[in-house]
Amino acid sequence: MSDQLKKFVFDAAPVRGEIVNLRTTWRTVLQNHDYPAPVRTLLGEMMAAAALLSANLKFDGALIMQIHGDGPVQMLVVECNSDLTMRATAKYSPDLPASPTLAQMVNANGNGRFAITLDPHDKRPGQQAYQGIVPLADEDGPLEDMAAVLRHYMLHSEQLDTHLWLAADEQQAVGVMLQRLPGEGGGDARAVAQEAEDTWERACHLGATLKRDELLSVSADDLLHRLFWQEDVRVFEPLPTRFRCTCSRRGVGNMLRMLGWEEVKSVLDEREKIDIDCEYCRQHYTFDAVDAAQLFAGDKFSADVTAAPSQRH
Repeated sequence: MSDQLKKFVFDAAPVRGEIVNLRTTWRTVLQNHDYPAPVRTLLGEMMAAAALLSANLKFDGALIMQIHGDGPVQMLVVECNSDLTMRATAKYSPDLPASPTLAQMVNANGNGRFAITLDPHDKRPGQQAYQGIVPLADEDGPLEDMAAVLRHYMLHSEQLDTHLWLAADEQQAVGVMLQRLPGEGGGDARAVAQEAEDTWERACHLGATLKRDELLSVSADDLLHRLFWQEDVRVFEPLPTRFRCTCSRRGVGNMLRMLGWEEVKSVLDEREKIDIDCEYCRQHYTFDAVDAAQLFAGDKFSADVTAAPSQRH
């Protein structure tokens, strides 16, 4: 199984980790888009990071990771559901500089921002969506890469000390994450706290030895062995990941209804039909006057449209 996420914990301290490898999942995203290398790398790293964070969600829903900016890359979006089904897309202009930094791509004038939205599928009371937003810079200046952005976000929005190592190319997207959890009492509290601190610092030091080429060329099992073979680490059964787009004709129809009958009718008066492509999977949807009449059936705005139901679906 190549597309999988593995969780592991350190027995000696409240430290947990995960490692994810996306191959088919990531290649399916790239089949639908011809991204330039800098955009591809950044989006792939975001996709690996989204899987790592989603694996710890305690609800049935989606984690939506977004970057918005005023540079050549205006938007990157990754959506990962609690079952680790994923999709991703990016919006960019062609005037990317050669070998750009994150700031040059997204944060050109200092207006870039990063957001994570937790969107529960069940919208019962108490299950509202939550969003956290941070700038793409800290007190020392622009953040240099996706791993630094995630560390900044987790520390300020979730109060969790988190380290990530991410890499992506045209074949795969890979990520490793370590998190320090709140400690547990018991025994000699000072000794326990010191052991936890030592384990955390040692684990982060070992993680920092990871190189991009190593992440992209070594299997998850071998990486874990190379890094933590001297530690007491428990590794759990892997979880599968896969690409899945949630777009549908019904969903696109609901979007058109939100625009309102007058807006939809004005487009149809000019073009005779409305063509919409999903930004994630490139699925094509077409709505003509008959389809629009069905969407707004019963609305007073569409009373002037009479047509037989369309058989073309």
